Amino acid sequence: MKPGPWTCRRRAPLKRSRILHMALMGASDPSGEAEASKEKPFLLRALQITLVVSLYWVTSISMVFLNKYLLDSPSLQLDTPIFVTFYQCLVTTLLCKSLSILAACCPGAMDFPTLRLDLRVTRSVLPLSVVFIGMITFNNLCLKYVGVAFYNVGRSLTTVFNVLLSYLLLKQTTSFYALLTCGIIIGGFWLGVDQEGAEGTLSWTGTLFGVLASLCVSLNAIYTKKVLPAVDGSIWRLTFYNNVNACVLFLPLFLLLGELQTLRDFSQLGSAHFWGMMTLGGLFGFAIGYVTGLQIKFTSPLTHNVSGTTKACAQTVLAVLYYEETKSFLWWTSNMMVLGGSSAYTWVRGWEMKKIQEEPSPKEDEKSSMGV
Repeated sequence: MKPGPWTCRRRAPLKRSRILHMALMGASDPSGEAEASKEKPFLLRALQITLVVSLYWVTSISMVFLNKYLLDSPSLQLDTPIFVTFYQCLVTTLLCKSLSILAACCPGAMDFPTLRLDLRVTRSVLPLSVVFIGMITFNNLCLKYVGVAFYNVGRSLTTVFNVLLSYLLLKQTTSFYALLTCGIIIGGFWLGVDQEGAEGTLSWTGTLFGVLASLCVSLNAIYTKKVLPAVDGSIWRLTFYNNVNACVLFLPLFLLLGELQTLRDFSQLGSAHFWGMMTLGGLFGFAIGYVTGLQIKFTSPLTHNVSGTTKACAQTVLAVLYYEETKSFLWWTSNMMVLGGSSAYTWVRGWEMKKIQEEPSPKEDEKSSMGV
């Protein structure tokens, strides 16, 4: 039977503008969604969601505190942020390859894609890898120069860059309410910078790295959507190629910035504790990608954003308690503005997308009026 025009349209490849829109706005492609499965019992589903969200929180918060220890601990005194980031990418690469080999040896035990290094795919993924390197490097540099408590404020402008890039790349306008939430985020960011300066703990270098990290996170979402077809839509293949490229590109940076000599002079280079912590950091870096996808799978992208915002709030409180810091009322206000603005943006975008889905298209209205 010859497929109809509607079937052809559904199977047509996505246009670049559509891909960019999906990446910037966090929307999913409705044509790629699987059919809904039978509903699970409420208690079972609630338990699964609780476990998955808890796993995401524990992994994410632990990774931030561990990276802070590796990057800026007085007990380590290791000033090699590029090497720390390189090693984490190396651990992720080796884990991906090991799981691929294990899945091939025991096909019934686990499901993991076969990973073989293809230079053509490597070149296709390279633009994303450059952005990926910027994202993880600037993230770690921001964490090195600012405290964990200020870390979320320092890199809070991702939402603002999403809106800005959606206009510059797609000419996509943003609603007044969404812009208002962005204004709250920017206001919270500047208030936080002001309060850090008033307390004498402000690092302009760390703040700049936080802004650059926010920009790279936004760009990473765009390039991920564009590059996924090159790896057959597999996130694990993309993770593998991304980290392979990152390991290669980090090596000249590692040498040019003189970190090799710093590493040679490091007193704990032969310490099992040091390498154990470094490897644990790599394991958390690998795990965060998995648990993020797991949380989105068991909840939704919007719920994931809300969970991430709430996690950031808990992380800030834990950091203040752990490091025994005393913060002013205005400092806490800046954090609440950033977290509240981010949550409000998530709610506004979800409400707008739901409204668009519920409103009939002009063509459907025309057909209805004609009695078709």
